[in-house]
Amino acid sequence: MRRFFSLNKDWHFQIEGKYDEKVDVPHTWNAVDGQDGGNDYLRALATYEKTFDAPVFDKDKECVYIQFDGVNSESTVYLNGEEVIRHEGGYSTFRKDITDYLKDKDNHLKVLVDNRPNTRVYPQKADFTFYGGIYRDVNLLVVSRSHFDLDHYGTRGIRIKAKPVEGYKKAIGKAFLYVNSGSADVSIEVLDADEKVIHEAKICHEDRRSQQEKSSGDGSFCLEHEFIIGDVHLWEGIKNPYLYHLKATLIEAGEAVDEIETRFGVRDFHYHPKTGFYLNGKSYALHGVSRHQDRKGLGNAITNEMHKEDIDLICEMGANTIRLAHYQHSQYFYDLCDERGMIVWAEIPYISEHMPDGRDNTISQMKELIIQNYNHPSIVCWGISNEITISTKNKKDMMENHRILNDLCHEMDDTRFTTLACYAACSPFNKVAHITDTVSWNLYLGWYVPGLFLNDLWMRFFHLVYPNRCLGYSEYGCEGMPNLHSENPHRGDHTEEYQAVYHEYMLKCFERNPFMWATHVWNMFDFAADARNQGGEPGMNHKGLVTFDRKTKKDSFYLYKAWWSEDPFVHIASKRFVQRTKNRIRLKVYSNQNEITLFADGKKLETKHGQHVFEFEVSLGEIGKETDITAVSGAFKDCAKFVRVAAPNPEYCLKDPGDKGANWT
Repeated sequence: MRRFFSLNKDWHFQIEGKYDEKVDVPHTWNAVDGQDGGNDYLRALATYEKTFDAPVFDKDKECVYIQFDGVNSESTVYLNGEEVIRHEGGYSTFRKDITDYLKDKDNHLKVLVDNRPNTRVYPQKADFTFYGGIYRDVNLLVVSRSHFDLDHYGTRGIRIKAKPVEGYKKAIGKAFLYVNSGSADVSIEVLDADEKVIHEAKICHEDRRSQQEKSSGDGSFCLEHEFIIGDVHLWEGIKNPYLYHLKATLIEAGEAVDEIETRFGVRDFHYHPKTGFYLNGKSYALHGVSRHQDRKGLGNAITNEMHKEDIDLICEMGANTIRLAHYQHSQYFYDLCDERGMIVWAEIPYISEHMPDGRDNTISQMKELIIQNYNHPSIVCWGISNEITISTKNKKDMMENHRILNDLCHEMDDTRFTTLACYAACSPFNKVAHITDTVSWNLYLGWYVPGLFLNDLWMRFFHLVYPNRCLGYSEYGCEGMPNLHSENPHRGDHTEEYQAVYHEYMLKCFERNPFMWATHVWNMFDFAADARNQGGEPGMNHKGLVTFDRKTKKDSFYLYKAWWSEDPFVHIASKRFVQRTKNRIRLKVYSNQNEITLFADGKKLETKHGQHVFEFEVSLGEIGKETDITAVSGAFKDCAKFVRVAAPNPEYCLKDPGDKGANWT
């Protein structure tokens, strides 16, 4: 059966005149300069080299593949002096059968990795750092010469459709199994979440639907099998993300030679322009976040533990949807979304600027995204593009590219819908906004543009003009620095307080406009954008609800938790704003409880009833006095300390406005 061997250790990494060192992968050379500002991080051609011995395998019956889970952004792979792979695109899995290139000992592997600017491979212009490197795992895979397909766009060789029927009491499943042998049989087991077999069958090669059907051109044969699940358990989002398993075993001449497994969920969904998103026939308002994959000091070369920390924080806040921007994310993270019940918007990095020479690349990246992620029940839509109208000269070619991608998605996957994210300045009447099944906008009204009230006007105008078009917010947000504070927060000051005021408004705004099909905060985490210079920390986008290092949850995090989470808590806002000049301050408490009692220095001040946001006035007394504040709701409480001072602390104010909060464009 299949055996994996890691090639992550002991690489020689070199960029001429810059680096010459030993590294392990995952690795990026932009972990520092891609996060420090100046828009000058190194975009270069790098070389990764290593030697390895071939794994022990039966040369008559087995073959060896090399698999790369992510190399950004172009890569050429050489083995023992022969070119074996050329791949364009930095976010997907690719692999190759290297059996004929292998020696028993001292195989020389060289990978050229290129993140230099070009006009063919997306992304080339965007508000995030394009980290170069082999930043995900590299493995050898030993597999029988007769095996489930491995040669088509990083496929796993199995595709599952499963839909509920008979009033959600049963399910019809269909397995499509792609094999490279015309004489192989396949046995199937469907298991429930307790690993109990609920269906089993054997598909003989004589019974295949079509001896000539291929997995889109790489020579594999397709076997189909339909099955019924009685008394079905639905995949119900965060409430109950129930997962089934399908195991498939390839049998050649009576012997089991290959085995694969995939998880799947049974659910259906639809959307309505007036009432939003529905999961399994029930209204399911989608409220969540967008996420980038990078980390402070590590770039995109992150561990599974870090992926898990991200999903833990998102779930703690109570989100039920994630827009995984602006590229294909790790398979491990999609798996986590399946397990946690997240509704996922998955997209390719067709972003910011249409490149006439890049059409083939958008198509290949879309094929990889769909084929590699088809079985994830968390994914409900494919994102075609993001803010493509920012700087597009050839509009006709851009529109045609979008139509091709939209048709491709529907051709490859008739179970999901398409969407795209429009740039803020893109008119509601722009034709690009009416190609996909649904549409969302990246709008920062109240941040880049004054007037939070404009959000209500914009949504209602679009809904009035296009009452049958599903509208969402794919990005909205505001910079917030946990070290910057103000008694009178205002747009552009980058304070933690204004970020909270902004999001307080937006939450109420969405409640007033329930027709939105989905809303996604930009962003769950601060992330690197080397072209930026804002908030006193160049190279960063600070719109996250959690800091780049994941150590600090900003007040806005707790605001969303108060609206979305059912786990009881109490949080006093502006706790980091310790030194105050006023003798009487207004204090906010965020909570999902309906009653809060406030204490100052152990004495009860007031009890208030309400929802989400509770406001109190507190006297701090004379200058130099420290006041202990406690907010209590039943068994839950939070504490803070405030000190009255004679003069404002200058550390709370933004010293260098940088580009004064202007959009990166």
